[in-house]
Amino acid sequence: MARTDTLKNSSLWANRKCLIICCIVSSANMQYGFDTATVGAFQAMPGFLKVFGYKTEASPLGYGIDSTVQQLIASLMTLGSFLSCLVAGAFSSYYGRRQGLWSACLLGAVGCGIQIGTTDVGVLYFGRLILGLSNGFFVTFSNIYASEAAPAHLRGVTVALFTYWVNIGSVFGAITNRYTKERMDKLSYQIPLACLYIIPTLLAISLFLVPESPRWLLHQGRDKEGRRALRALRGKEVACDEVELEWVEMVCGVEEEKRLAKNKPLIDMFRGHDLRRTLLCYGVIACQTASGIWFTISYGTYFFAIAGITKAFEYSIMQTCFSFLGSIVGMYAIQHLVGRRNILIFGALACGFCQLATGIAASVNQTNIATGKVLVGFTCVFVFLYSGCVGTASYPVATEVVSSRLRAWTMGTANALGYFLAWLTGFCSPYFINPEDLNWGAKYGYIWAASNFICVVFFYLFVPEMKGRSLEELDEIFEAGVAARKFKQYECRIMEEAKHEVDVQHGAADVGVVEKVESVGEHDGGA
Repeated sequence: MARTDTLKNSSLWANRKCLIICCIVSSANMQYGFDTATVGAFQAMPGFLKVFGYKTEASPLGYGIDSTVQQLIASLMTLGSFLSCLVAGAFSSYYGRRQGLWSACLLGAVGCGIQIGTTDVGVLYFGRLILGLSNGFFVTFSNIYASEAAPAHLRGVTVALFTYWVNIGSVFGAITNRYTKERMDKLSYQIPLACLYIIPTLLAISLFLVPESPRWLLHQGRDKEGRRALRALRGKEVACDEVELEWVEMVCGVEEEKRLAKNKPLIDMFRGHDLRRTLLCYGVIACQTASGIWFTISYGTYFFAIAGITKAFEYSIMQTCFSFLGSIVGMYAIQHLVGRRNILIFGALACGFCQLATGIAASVNQTNIATGKVLVGFTCVFVFLYSGCVGTASYPVATEVVSSRLRAWTMGTANALGYFLAWLTGFCSPYFINPEDLNWGAKYGYIWAASNFICVVFFYLFVPEMKGRSLEELDEIFEAGVAARKFKQYECRIMEEAKHEVDVQHGAADVGVVEKVESVGEHDGGA
């Protein structure tokens, strides 16, 4: 069973300091949401197309863009994220989570400057790659930090903040584009790009107030610093006994992990019970791309435009708002209603039907006005369901399913896999949807419907329910080789051992106090 101790009953208000800190760190994901929303819409901006595209009467915009340029603009940021995720594990082994976020802030500032200042498409590609390196670090380290800093009963909410902040960034990005798209000069895209400086600047300053991950410090042998970091994260409202119990559980978990570790992290990821955990993490992250969300994010506005929808930008903003609303509903559900596994199953099933509906509508009549309305409607429902289910639950599951010692390595490579699949989606999508290529249009939804239904099977058969379990409890359960559908019933011993250790420490302290009192009494009597 999941833990039923006092940690589970601690209120959100008592843990407000930890929630605020995790909110600050997770706000890094706004950068990713803002960037994908703005740059995805650049391809429907005449001001941008004048510089990086070409004139054509075939387009209602008066300008077109080469499919290769279109692919590289969307995919090079993803490729950069892929590369930075690959090195995230090695980087974190030496420098930690906060240093990773600071490095991302610096890379983001450099990438934005390059894109703002150039009119050369080759230099623009380089800027996209640098910004991708930044975003890979932002996503990886912010989610790892949130999973390691939060108490077990709040971990789902803190990691789900990823989707929340991504959607906030997307909303601001879509609104910014809405008010600059009419400009016919370079400022139409330079203003949104300049806004990308805001998030790294504020985050870089805020990180001075954020303690390092206590689990990372513990793995580095910096026990005193780790204990102080945990105390700082929990604040004064959480009882000292609860913090002490959590600390002892962390220490027991780290000692057990060190006992089991045999090789280097990159090898340990693929041996023993950690192989199962690594594959589960990879599968959950891959299912994000399998939903079709990357296609919607990267090409939504452009897709609406070529489908003949006159208010493509306005519909894009509406779509982003639906996604934001979905993330809020999903965060409530993951904390108060059903577990992660059920949310993932329902989300993948519902997203699959939405994609199927768009494909069927396009098959009936690709150019009909009614079809356009159906596309907008089901796209909004799709992003709502994705953000509320798959997007909200996937990162909590992916971060908690892996062991603490290997979290940065596994999550880094898993994110790299996710970005590679997203890059592949961005690279291939233009050939499917562009009129001069396959011209499938919304019939592309058939592919994503099938992949969503495959995800349903994966979630049902292999993903366990981990709600309410501490990271150390999960280490014990996986090491015992428990089947996915028996996780809820498994009784962990690590909590009992931690409680016993705390009781022993308190007993020793009480004995010391008694002996001191007796010694003082004897001294007074002798006097």
